[in-house]
Amino acid sequence: MSREEAIVAMVESNFQRTKVLPSEKAFAYKMRMDALKRQGQRTDLTSCPVGGKLSVTTVSEEFGDSERQIHRYIRLTYLIPELLNYVDEEKLKLRPAVEISYLNEESQKSLLDAINDFECFPSQTQAHTIRKMFEGGTLSIDVIDGIMAQEKPNQKEKLIFKAEKIRPYLPKGIPAEHVEEYVCKALSHYGKFLMRQRQERDGR
Repeated sequence: MSREEAIVAMVESNFQRTKVLPSEKAFAYKMRMDALKRQGQRTDLTSCPVGGKLSVTTVSEEFGDSERQIHRYIRLTYLIPELLNYVDEEKLKLRPAVEISYLNEESQKSLLDAINDFECFPSQTQAHTIRKMFEGGTLSIDVIDGIMAQEKPNQKEKLIFKAEKIRPYLPKGIPAEHVEEYVCKALSHYGKFLMRQRQERDGR
């Protein structure tokens, strides 16, 4: 086997596993494309992740991912290890990770600090904004912090109650769509009751 043939065989073998991490796919696809390039195949990977058609048809047909998806995976190889680990852990989504991959190492580390400080991960829109500001030369630590501090819909606090826990305290036959209103009113009355109790104690 030549070196290129050995790389191709290794990649194909890895893809037979049931669970393949995004980072493994990323480096496997990169090695596959590099091997094809050395064999004189055209590997036009210069377009953006949502841009024109890529010349990776053969690889796409072999492994089942679309040509654009292959390009996205290869972009992951430009992430610093900590961010790539978050992708593998399914905490950082693929599309935002691709946008972040266009930042230099210093900016990626600043973003990593913001992720840890704010305990959240950038959305697709936030990641795209960060990339555009980096490319425009206006990205800074303060800018990253400002973007990451923005509340996203999936970060809003949610309270979940099991039906069997509150059902005994609800009127019989109350429609499900009225439960929230009833609970809110009940809590309001209970809050007023506690306030009266405090006032009575303070007045003694």
